Amino acid sequence: MRKLVVALAVLLAGCVTPDRPSSSVVRDLAPTGKLRVAINYGNSVLAQRGPSAGEPRGVSADLARELAKRLQVPAEFLSYDAAGRVTDDATRNVWDIAFVARDPQRAKDIEFTAAYVIIEGAYLVPASSPLRKNEDVDRPGVRIAVGRGSAYDLWLSRNIKSATIVRAPTSPLSIELFAKDKLEVSAGVKQPLVEYAAQHPEVRMLPGRFMVIEQAMATPRGHPTGAKYLSDFVDEMKASGFVAAALERSGQKDAAVAP
Repeated sequence: MRKLVVALAVLLAGCVTPDRPSSSVVRDLAPTGKLRVAINYGNSVLAQRGPSAGEPRGVSADLARELAKRLQVPAEFLSYDAAGRVTDDATRNVWDIAFVARDPQRAKDIEFTAAYVIIEGAYLVPASSPLRKNEDVDRPGVRIAVGRGSAYDLWLSRNIKSATIVRAPTSPLSIELFAKDKLEVSAGVKQPLVEYAAQHPEVRMLPGRFMVIEQAMATPRGHPTGAKYLSDFVDEMKASGFVAAALERSGQKDAAVAP
C-alpha cells in the first residue's frame, strides 16, 4: 500500500505546472507582451530550421517554448545566421532572450546564465597540411578562417599571436572561405567541421579541441529580476533532464549537457 502511495505522489508531482512568475519577471523578460527569442541558425548543434521561420527546432527552441509557456506569453522567433549579429542587437531592444556562448567581451551588454550545453571548438586543415596538433596552428604564415563575432573569433582574437585570422560573415561561410581561398585552417564548432571532413577527403580534422564553448541563455543587461529567473530556469532544465532530452530529439549526440 505504501509503495502505491509513493508511486502516486511521484506521478502527481510530475504533472504539477509551475506557478506563473511574478509580474516583475514577466515585465523584464517579455516587456512587449511576447517573448522575443533570438535564434542563431549558424550553430546547427543548438538550432535547426523547421518547416517555417516561426518553427525552429533544437534545444534552443525547446527551451524558449518552455520559458514562454511559464511566462504565459507567446514566443516570437527572430532568425539570425551568426552569433555576432545576435550580440550586436543586444542594446537595440530587438530581442528579449538569446542563446549564445559565454564570453567576457559580450558580458558588457549581456547577462548570462550558467552554461546549459558544452560544445567543442576544433580545427579543420587540408589533408596534406604539416599541422598535426592544435598547438601547431599559431605560427607565422597560417591563416585561420572563422565566423566574424563568433565565440571562436573572440577566443582566437585573444589567444592567437602569430597566425592571421581571416573572418567570414558567418561560421558556415567560414568553411566556404577556407576551401575557396585555400587557407591553412578553418576554426569553429566541431560537429559541422567533422561532417564537412567526412564528405571531403582533401581535408582532415586536427585531433582534440582548441577550446570549450559554454552555450548559455542570455538577456540584455538592465533586467536583474528577469536575469535571476532565467538563471534558475536553466539550472532546473539541466537538472530535470529537459536539456538532455532536447539534444537527443534533435540528434545532437556529441554535445554535452553542462554541469
